Amino acid sequence: MTTLQILQTLKSCLAASILLFILLGCNSSDDGSGSGYVKLYNLSKDSPSIYLTVDENLTEDNDDDDHFEQTYSGIAYGNANSNISLTSKNYYYYQLAWQDDDSLATDDLAVIYEDTLALAEDTIHMIVLSDSILSPQVTVHSFPVIDDEDDTSNDLFNIRVLNMHENQQAVDFYLSKENESFNEAILVGQFEYQQLSDNQKLDQDDYIFYITIAGSNEVLFRSNSIPFAYSSQNIMVVKENTGAGSSPYVLDKMSDSTVIEYVDAEAEAQFRAYNAVANHEQLNNYQEAFALHINGVGESPAITFLPYGEISNSLILASGDYSLDLTNTEDNTALLSNHLLSLVENTNKTLFFYAEQEYVDSDNDGNIDENGDGIIDEIDVNLFSLMVENSLLTSIYEHEIEIVNLIQSDDFIQVKVYFVRQDETINSAMYYSDISYKNTSSLLLKNNSYQVFVVAQDNGSSIILNTFELVLDEQSSEQFLVLESSNTSATGYKTTMFNQTPQQEEVSE
Repeated sequence: MTTLQILQTLKSCLAASILLFILLGCNSSDDGSGSGYVKLYNLSKDSPSIYLTVDENLTEDNDDDDHFEQTYSGIAYGNANSNISLTSKNYYYYQLAWQDDDSLATDDLAVIYEDTLALAEDTIHMIVLSDSILSPQVTVHSFPVIDDEDDTSNDLFNIRVLNMHENQQAVDFYLSKENESFNEAILVGQFEYQQLSDNQKLDQDDYIFYITIAGSNEVLFRSNSIPFAYSSQNIMVVKENTGAGSSPYVLDKMSDSTVIEYVDAEAEAQFRAYNAVANHEQLNNYQEAFALHINGVGESPAITFLPYGEISNSLILASGDYSLDLTNTEDNTALLSNHLLSLVENTNKTLFFYAEQEYVDSDNDGNIDENGDGIIDEIDVNLFSLMVENSLLTSIYEHEIEIVNLIQSDDFIQVKVYFVRQDETINSAMYYSDISYKNTSSLLLKNNSYQVFVVAQDNGSSIILNTFELVLDEQSSEQFLVLESSNTSATGYKTTMFNQTPQQEEVSE
């Protein structure tokens, strides 16, 4: 072979190699040129907030500046991350974990699940956590990002349906315009448990959605009108109703960045009453019990006899606004009249009734001791109500404590409640809250043993109003902690705890 022939052969091989490199480069899924998206959707109702960690390599300690590792904010039940943009590549490792101690460091989180995820370009990968946190189930749904200019110009939006109801039955999913009924509704499709539908394009408008058991015409869920005003990408998620209404379903509308929950339009509401009204000489004939009347709802009292310090059974009413009266059980004397009870669909609330003293200034001169004998001349006692929405959380690892401060004092206007663990003091306690009179404050406490201190500042001194031990474990419920004055307590104050949810009606002091 001549020198010229050798050079021509080398030139041909080089050109072929360059062409092959270009073709391989164009078809590589790991060139890092594009982006994919990942999000976590937490549907494990007994879980605490769940943290998603994405890592290029979980098996190595890599201090390389180019090594990617990120832990994202905790996601509570019923919520999801906004779409998280990552460089598309063959795979990432990911972990789902919860915070079982005070540290948020990734290495200190309690891992419940880990796997790999191939992150495709222009694709959303939705990680769905469901079932109990003790035996979690994880499903990944992947679907393309829709960026269609025609959607905007034609006033269209995109919708998918995902069935995540825990009874695992197939459902029929319908929609109608807001001025139509189920008779005019169109069947979107029939969906098995965990099935994510194909995308559909609909005209931007306001729609009502309906859910039935597959093959049935009995409507078990009807939403109020839901607006779709943008060319967005939406997933309508059918999930379990944990609220007060009788419908077994609620509906999540998930977009790229938000999750909005919609309850059944006809959902009922629940409330209970707590009697914090002690005997007082200004409350004539009151014997530490009252009857509760809901005006326009039946002729008999809704609650016939509620003693001081007790919680009533739950009452179920249609959502709406009501007027309440309290009467003395001895002679039906009015104690309180025309107090508003506003009940929103599917909610569960507790109504606290308490007495408040008011010093009377008859001549409006600012002096409540007119004769200067050091004794208040006149005191009025009136009854008031405080409505608090009950927590619907059911986490087994942490529990909400809702503190209700009903202590009226001339010496202080607020108290501080400390939850002190074994290795802490009041000064180092991580969990504490300041609560003013007639206000509430909530804390999420992890399972542990706590010494609880209720403390007030009186003339610069810290006074312990009450202290007791609180033990929280996997069987504990979300609880109220009610702070009250007491004539029978050694300190003059008492604390009462009872469950926010009405499954267990025990009251402890």
